[in-house]
Amino acid sequence: MLAPGFWDDQRSARRLAREAEGLREEISLWQELTTAARDLGELFELAASEGDEALLEEVEEKSAQVELDFQKARTSLLFAGEYADADAIVTIQAGAGGTEACDWTAMLLRAYMRWSERHGFAHEIVDFTEGEGAGYRSVALEIRGRNVFGWLRAERGVHRMVRISPFDGQKRRQTTFAMFEVIPEVEDDQDVVLNWDEIRVDTFRSSGAGGQHVNKTESAVRLTHIPTNTVVSSQNQRSQMQNRETAEKMLRGKLIEMKIRAREDELARVRGETVVAGWGSQIRSYVFHPYQMVKDHRSGHQTADTAGVMDGDFDPFILAELERLAIGAPAAAAGPDDE
Repeated sequence: MLAPGFWDDQRSARRLAREAEGLREEISLWQELTTAARDLGELFELAASEGDEALLEEVEEKSAQVELDFQKARTSLLFAGEYADADAIVTIQAGAGGTEACDWTAMLLRAYMRWSERHGFAHEIVDFTEGEGAGYRSVALEIRGRNVFGWLRAERGVHRMVRISPFDGQKRRQTTFAMFEVIPEVEDDQDVVLNWDEIRVDTFRSSGAGGQHVNKTESAVRLTHIPTNTVVSSQNQRSQMQNRETAEKMLRGKLIEMKIRAREDELARVRGETVVAGWGSQIRSYVFHPYQMVKDHRSGHQTADTAGVMDGDFDPFILAELERLAIGAPAAAAGPDDE
């Protein structure tokens, strides 16, 4: 018979092994960069002393590659935190605005799926509620790959869109909102244990396209964590068992994210920062009329390339925000275009 706590010890050992392997890879990378930079310095001195133009050109080419490798390594340092290397489940929820907000949710979903593809990450829609006429009231997207949660934690918050609505017969300018939430996908966590005495399990019929059992059997699963009133659901898998497993991962991730947010809010209060939760203010505006601009209201980063952003080019915004968080800089002051 196994000793009490055996499986907890095994999970802890596996987690420590993964962390140790990651640290070894990181140390090795920086050692290689240090060696490459030192060798290039010596090569440059040799080329300069002998006036060897061909060798100087070679040093310049290799320096550019080392600079590129350095920037990649520096970026990896921004993925800090206990769950930064985890997969993630993104939930995008339409705000006020009816069909316009649901369409905006669908637009953001496509953009983040394109972002996932740019990075070579795998993604899958795990749950959704369709909007009336277009888009989604809410949609959950699972994204799997290296440091996915580390990347996307910078995107959580309210995303605002301004455009001439295709659903308005009078062609008026409309403003609408969507909430972006992200949770780490963690198989197990010693600090977050699911107590099934506190969880209500409901099953229902899936509402979307799928296999032969969709809309015929109650394969979709909804879990409600009663103490926190946290609700998650999964309906896009082929069986109730698969949907339940996905919902369990989502619930565990939600509870972990609540723990992370509580810790961050406390640190913000210690630093004297104002903590804004929920729909209080947008983190980013996407303006398609009367001009083209996407602007992040925290880092201040902005671009006129709205088409590129909506095709998944979020990296400059994400990195700018992660840089701001890393150095503890205050959020950018709001300007006239932020209202």
